[in-house]
Amino acid sequence: MVVADAETGERLLAVPVTEGTTVALNYTHSVEKTPVLDVYAVDGTELEMVRMEFRSYGAGLPARADVTITENGTFVFDPEGSYERLHVTPGRVAGHELVVGDRTYDLVDLSDARTVTIRVAAGSVATTVRPP
Repeated sequence: MVVADAETGERLLAVPVTEGTTVALNYTHSVEKTPVLDVYAVDGTELEMVRMEFRSYGAGLPARADVTITENGTFVFDPEGSYERLHVTPGRVAGHELVVGDRTYDLVDLSDARTVTIRVAAGSVATTVRPP
């Protein structure tokens, strides 16, 4: 999987993934100030969205979705959709993190809060171009 600067294409991070690897974006909603977790699974060269968790409704969150409530009060949504690439603008207030399997990467520090693309690329090797 590759994280690259959306404007320049500079590769910021490459992490090996296999079919079914969990990839998640963890951040704080900019308006609601509550945690949001978007979970994807590697499906070939695509990222299939398999779960979204959030604690309150607000801009950009699925207000009309069929959600369930877990024991801790979190809304859980099972969205449809597969993506060849994700475009993310990491925010300093939102504190965007990328979780790949059991490793967590700070997208804000990695990108200096610039928009990135996240995609699955064949033959990804675990390297960091910028110092952590």
